[in-house]
Amino acid sequence: MQNRITSLFNIEYPIIQAGMIWASGWKLASAVSNAGGLGIIGAGSMYPDVLKEHILKCQKATDKPFAVNVPMLYPNVEEIMKIIVDLGVKIVFTSAGNPKTWTSFLKENGVTVVHVVSSLKFALKSEAAGVDAVVAEGFEAGGHNGRDETTTLALIPAVKEQLKIPLIAAGGIATGKAMLAVMILGADAVQIGSRFVASEEASSHQLFKEKVVDAKEGDTQLTLKELAPVRLLKNKFFNEVQNAYSNGATPEDLKTLLGRARAKRGMFEGDMEDGELEIGQVAAIIHKIMPAADIVKEIVTEFNLAKTQMANL
Repeated sequence: MQNRITSLFNIEYPIIQAGMIWASGWKLASAVSNAGGLGIIGAGSMYPDVLKEHILKCQKATDKPFAVNVPMLYPNVEEIMKIIVDLGVKIVFTSAGNPKTWTSFLKENGVTVVHVVSSLKFALKSEAAGVDAVVAEGFEAGGHNGRDETTTLALIPAVKEQLKIPLIAAGGIATGKAMLAVMILGADAVQIGSRFVASEEASSHQLFKEKVVDAKEGDTQLTLKELAPVRLLKNKFFNEVQNAYSNGATPEDLKTLLGRARAKRGMFEGDMEDGELEIGQVAAIIHKIMPAADIVKEIVTEFNLAKTQMANL
């Protein structure tokens, strides 16, 4: 299954595990990489010393390529970037910021750079900034989303039409059939988040994993657009947000309600009522918690079967 992305990252399958906060530690990243995909350590929920520990453990757990995802709004981003370069990480996915800020620095230090976007406009800006590839993430995705609410089905062909560098599709992808669909639309690879939250190696809390596999269609919704659009599972906290909107809450009111560390409380510590539970719409078709390697194998098997079925139509 060789193409521009597998060659760029030196991986077997064009399957990338998203760098999700509170879920993407070294255990998950190394397991996905060992299975032939590209595992990613999510630095967004890690202090610099914690990230350093995860990188070192990942390097011991796999001899395959892996990456680090860095949200550029991170307060310790300079220290994070120094750790990444000093420890010899070769692939970085940047997000939540201007790709111009760190792309040159990383590439000068031999790092392959990928930037995550939610629109054609920012995909082209990323290409102009010199990144090696782009992740285009549709509205279906869990966690923080774009404000335009463009779905993956609409976003991927629009970006493909004008982008020259490799394109990775994200948002609403959890199966081999979905992988084939977005690759037919022009993607070179897929980035998958929610499916890997429901893996044995994910560092998220067991109660959160169980909540994900129990989710039904309509159980997630995008909210808090005045702050940073985020897709959440509906729970007591979500209902409080909706009630705040009904009562005319201002952005400051919403900030106060959100408080600090609410995502950690939910996804990492297991508070299913008052925590923030970030997951994608595709949770509705995720039905069991599996080892990451089995998830990769199942996606690849289904992809190949679906490709054969399409050829016979």
